[in-house]
Amino acid sequence: MYDYLIVGSGLFGSTFAHLVAKQGKKCLVIDKRPHLGGNVYCENVEGINIHKYGAHIFHTNNKEVWDFVNGLVPFNRYTNSPVANYHGQLFNLPFNMNTFYQMWGVTTPEEAQAKIEEQKIEAVAKMKAEGITEPRNLEEQGLCLVGKDIFEKLIKEYTEKQWGRPCNELPAFIIKRLPVRFVFDNNYFNDAYQGIPIGGYNKLIDALLNEIDCKTDTDFFKSDYNNWRKYAKQLVYTGPLDEYFDYRYGKLDWRTVSFKTRIEDTPNYQGNAVVNFTSHEKPYTRVIEHKHFEMFGQAIFDCPKTVVSEEYSIEYQEGMEQYYPVNDEKNDKLAERYRSLASQEEDVIFGGRLAEYKYYDMAPIMEKVILMINQN
Repeated sequence: MYDYLIVGSGLFGSTFAHLVAKQGKKCLVIDKRPHLGGNVYCENVEGINIHKYGAHIFHTNNKEVWDFVNGLVPFNRYTNSPVANYHGQLFNLPFNMNTFYQMWGVTTPEEAQAKIEEQKIEAVAKMKAEGITEPRNLEEQGLCLVGKDIFEKLIKEYTEKQWGRPCNELPAFIIKRLPVRFVFDNNYFNDAYQGIPIGGYNKLIDALLNEIDCKTDTDFFKSDYNNWRKYAKQLVYTGPLDEYFDYRYGKLDWRTVSFKTRIEDTPNYQGNAVVNFTSHEKPYTRVIEHKHFEMFGQAIFDCPKTVVSEEYSIEYQEGMEQYYPVNDEKNDKLAERYRSLASQEEDVIFGGRLAEYKYYDMAPIMEKVILMINQN
């Protein structure tokens, strides 16, 4: 008899198992995939750790979380500095003085601010002329925040590829604010700490689940573990929220990502881990060159080949991986109905992106579990 049966070995389930095991609790972790680690799982190809389910960059301001993960495996000094490619023109991200220089040739914060304000005023004036005071959609919101040039080159088509819908059909709240920096700083995150586990994320998962009973290729719903009270006192469920209740009220919508990964016979394909392709010219949203997450300087060239992944944002269909909740009014209402059911389940903890129908970065998920365990 286990204290906890944990469904899913992603960061929520693995962190939970690790912390309660330190308290002397007995856990069994099951996962329907053939491997542990959920979406942070890596495969080694040509000596390079490939982020199989998309790029994962750990970043946090919480020193307790940073110390916790570094106590399990040391992290490197990777800094996320993506580049945007618009019809062959390159721009630094997030929007900063380098971007504004590349866009307009301006060299001072004052010039950049004046250019953005000028374009924002144009967008607001156009709306007023149509009798509109508040942005009705993402397109109007984006134009009011950063103006025409940045919106059209770096946001509009990229966002349409991400969501599979025109920007004027997407809700404004998706980009209620956009980070605009009037300094020459290409560091995407403002967090005090960021990096990648040295040796890849599998090292982190292995450390979390060390000496914990685990079973892969085990589907909770298609195994006897569905009768979980035979095996454990409590259930920790990190799978899809609607599936737990057998889709009683209908299915929640998701966006997903597909990947085309290939080996390139060169040590350095694009010179950066992340390049966003912001026009419809390319069907993919970005290209990831995995070695740049963990190899720096001469190490890049000591590894003679490289591996790149094109990412395609698509509508979720049965059998695909669920990535991004669709937080529109219909799905938010449906999710609330399921959350209400979840709150009534005895001895069941629902946690993580799938079980909460909420997008999380990695560190906040671990922080949430740490707080939950500490409070108990």
